[in-house]
Amino acid sequence: MRTYSGIYILPFFLVTLLFSGCNQNGKNVSENDIKFNTIHVEKTYHLLENPENPNCNLQVKFIYPEKYTDAAVLSKIQKWFIYTYFGDQYQELPPQDAVNQYVEDYLRNYKSLEEDFRSELKFSGESPVGAWFSYYEMSSNEIMYNKGDLLSYTITYESYTGGGAHGAHSTINEVLDLKNGEPVTEEDLFIDNYQDRLAEILVDQIAKQNQVSDPKELENMGFFSIEEIYPNGNFVVDDSGITYDFNEYEIAAYVVGTIHVPLPYTTIRHLLKNNSPISHLIDN
Repeated sequence: MRTYSGIYILPFFLVTLLFSGCNQNGKNVSENDIKFNTIHVEKTYHLLENPENPNCNLQVKFIYPEKYTDAAVLSKIQKWFIYTYFGDQYQELPPQDAVNQYVEDYLRNYKSLEEDFRSELKFSGESPVGAWFSYYEMSSNEIMYNKGDLLSYTITYESYTGGGAHGAHSTINEVLDLKNGEPVTEEDLFIDNYQDRLAEILVDQIAKQNQVSDPKELENMGFFSIEEIYPNGNFVVDDSGITYDFNEYEIAAYVVGTIHVPLPYTTIRHLLKNNSPISHLIDN
């Protein structure tokens, strides 16, 4: 811990500025009174428990809400964090138990390859190609926004299963309303029949990011048909706008990777409901 000597007196207005949240539209947005904890796990297992054999490697970094003033809401959002990270079969478990069970299941599934591995050794007379039996999975989540009764977080995965040409990557985004513990959906935010108009904005923004004037040129850069680019519900919110993520193979080839598309509120204001969970972030 650092220790500083001396006394510093700040003008009252500066103290107020430093300790109040403020978005780009000049509106005060306070930090949510919620506390988080993190569970880290890293496990490696070699087939037949022989360090000379192929192995799996599992890495988990799970951040979850641990304390909140509303116990009922805390219970709901904890379950949602677990559900979106690990799956519905784990959501009724406490966070540490959910992690432990997920790790146990992953290792058990990998160990189920051991009979195939034994057969490969028996009939080949030599160790099989390691890549066929080498697995890994790395996952983590991150709190992206935590103000004004809104909580946005992102989950990222990278995994590889034996024999694949490359690993797989994915990003899952979630927004929760801390007033009721419910997920915020596109239908909560946008007016009726928003999809086509929002799709046009997404396409235009992707074209701008790739520095092309005609969106059709994207199809020469690894993107699939631009008519297939559509709102996918995979978004986070913050003070400045809504950001969509499109995963590998969703709208473009693997080589393009995950596509992040930030949409400032000024760009989509005409499509947003006046009384949505994010209305207090936006100038009307």
